[in-house]
Amino acid sequence: MAKSRNEDVSLDMTPMIDVVFQLIIFFVVTLKMSDDKDTTIKLADGKNGIVLTQEELPPSQLTIDVAASGRVSMSNITMSDAMIVDAVKKRVNAYGTDFPCMIRADKNTQHKHVAKVMNLCAAAGMWKVSFVAIQEHKANK
Repeated sequence: MAKSRNEDVSLDMTPMIDVVFQLIIFFVVTLKMSDDKDTTIKLADGKNGIVLTQEELPPSQLTIDVAASGRVSMSNITMSDAMIVDAVKKRVNAYGTDFPCMIRADKNTQHKHVAKVMNLCAAAGMWKVSFVAIQEHKANK
């Protein structure tokens, strides 16, 4: 006996919705929401110094970007002088002065902009700062 064309055919969408939610959760957890560095900064070549990878740095690390225009930012957010002092003070209060404070300055940045950031860090109680540069790749020597 043939089936009638008027019969209701239903499809259970619950498993498909479960899979979609699992995929959404996976991508949200694994996706880095934004690049926390100022992409306009071109770092100078650094031939000397220690080499650190992102995995070797502690989560308490503080990176301050200084663009060639003098723009100072943290996590790609433009910061005022007071905001920088406040952020560094909070880190000093939480971790002491043992956390890495790194300054990423564009290779064309005037020294007065970098010196201003160093003075702001000192005013907040942070005396040890490091500078970030790109290590020269030495291949096939």
